[in-house]
Amino acid sequence: MSAKNLKEVSTEYMLFEAKREEQFMTGSEAVREAIRRANVDMAIAYPITPQSESMHLIGDLYAEGYVKEYFRGENEFAVMSQVAGGAMAGVRMFTATCGPGTLRAFENFPMWAGARLPIVIGFMTRAINAPLSIQPDTIEMAMLMDTGMLMLHAENAQELYDMYLMSFSIAERTSVHIPVGIFVDGFFVTHTRQKVKVVTEDVKLKPYDPSMSPTPHIDMETPPFRYMKDPFVMKSNYVSYAAHASWQQECMASIERSRPFLKELLGSFIEQQNPDAPIQIIASGTAVSQSREAIKMAKEEGIEVGLIKVKTIRPFPAEEIRQALSKAEKIIVPEFNRVGWLAKEVASVIPNNDRMVQGPRVFGGMTMPPDVIVKVIKENALFGV
Repeated sequence: MSAKNLKEVSTEYMLFEAKREEQFMTGSEAVREAIRRANVDMAIAYPITPQSESMHLIGDLYAEGYVKEYFRGENEFAVMSQVAGGAMAGVRMFTATCGPGTLRAFENFPMWAGARLPIVIGFMTRAINAPLSIQPDTIEMAMLMDTGMLMLHAENAQELYDMYLMSFSIAERTSVHIPVGIFVDGFFVTHTRQKVKVVTEDVKLKPYDPSMSPTPHIDMETPPFRYMKDPFVMKSNYVSYAAHASWQQECMASIERSRPFLKELLGSFIEQQNPDAPIQIIASGTAVSQSREAIKMAKEEGIEVGLIKVKTIRPFPAEEIRQALSKAEKIIVPEFNRVGWLAKEVASVIPNNDRMVQGPRVFGGMTMPPDVIVKVIKENALFGV
């Protein structure tokens, strides 16, 4: 297969019609295979575990001709600034980071959204606290929720692969045109091998058309100093305040406008199992996989438990979650982080949130054996219901 001879196809064709073959690969390799088909113009990397392997493999794609430009930045902040520059110039950009790298680069993320840059970025989540840990933890997701980016959370390598393929078309739609973050639990998915159905046809996504951007891209006709067009800071404070306030509202509106496009490609924002069970688990990422095992173990002991899997964090599926939990008598929210960001989000959108159980939660790299979830199920089991 030659990168130059790949046929350009729609996202819908790539996801739903193209021939696939099941292969055994790590989550990092699934990222490589998705970007192989994504027709990316430029990828910029800076190594940080457990993201390093993914971007190293993207470098291999550059050598093979599947990515047009690739280089390593000086640090995470530099990478995200350089990625922004590429997107402002009208090219399809990709990068990835995690943990301390996310925090070092953080200033750029709300800038990306405010500048309406359709960047796709992978976050292979990990612990960020001292003492040093490179193990899985999703606390950085709590910090990114209000930066203005879309946030999808993959349970496994297959979802990771498919979410990358769909994200470019979502990010680049004129009515959306904001960054998309694809989140996956580091090591649990990035460094374990799973069966993944990957596209085998000689196809790639259609290229990015910068003329469809709601803001002008930088070229010889639109140099950088014209990017804002109307320098707020040179006018009154009132004009500056009003402009920034309205633009933040526009970024949030862009997230909301992504809903129909995301739903078309994801199929649904949530998935349910045993919807009538009095005890419901709600989870995202690999906490879903552990919950599935816990539900099997609880059933063996005569306890019926349901599961609600959340695929997208921004936009948050508030209405779907309200309906799914309308009859639940106990709600358990297992999470791989200390702060319980998913529990907080769920509590904010449902009535009678005293039904919720805070946890179980593990963090700093700890695993969550299904037994831990089963213990919480038993403590809240409604026998005789």
